[in-house]
Amino acid sequence: MNDLEWLAGWYMSNCNGEWEEYYGIKIQTIDNPGWLVEIDILETNLDNQPFVTINIDNSDKDWMNCKVEGGKYIGVGDKTKLSEIINIFRNWSKQ
Repeated sequence: MNDLEWLAGWYMSNCNGEWEEYYGIKIQTIDNPGWLVEIDILETNLDNQPFVTINIDNSDKDWMNCKVEGGKYIGVGDKTKLSEIINIFRNWSKQ
């Protein structure tokens, strides 16, 4: 199962008739160019789970930042990092 299929399953596993009314997943492009991924983790098994911020800044074409803040997993990165941002979330969720 690839990371996007896994993420869809994670979302579905948290849908309970209420959670999805207030929370969800947002994947969008940014003008750097790059990606922004926001995943609500409030009221999930990841709420309050420690996350070590990841910050990579090798160049204008090789960068990424992933953190947990305000009840969200937030990942941003260059145009090649979408899969890696989702994979980091996937691996963290299994801890």
